[in-house]
Amino acid sequence: MKKIISTHKGAAPLFPYSQAVLADNTLYISGQIGLDAATIQLRNGVEAQTQQAMENVGHILEAAGMAFTDVAKLTVLLADMNDFAKVNDVYKTFFTGDFPARVAYQAAALPMVRD
Repeated sequence: MKKIISTHKGAAPLFPYSQAVLADNTLYISGQIGLDAATIQLRNGVEAQTQQAMENVGHILEAAGMAFTDVAKLTVLLADMNDFAKVNDVYKTFFTGDFPARVAYQAAALPMVRD
């Protein structure tokens, strides 16, 4: 059984996908970027984009009745691997202990992502 999870607090999908899907006891959250739900604009700078993307994840978790402490795995896609330290600094403000498993790598041509 699956349930679609969505919230107006997070950025609405711009393409045909759900913000998240709860299947059995596992929540699958679609990739989030630094898109501000209120303005539908991408925030400026990698730190601000990371902050906004993580806030968007938090809103989706909240809509599912979960929190960052429930996250088991996270994938971080970077437009530029040189931004890893900046992204990690913001990431650490959302996960403060019992960190989830994580992978981070550079990906080319991410939709809507810019410097």
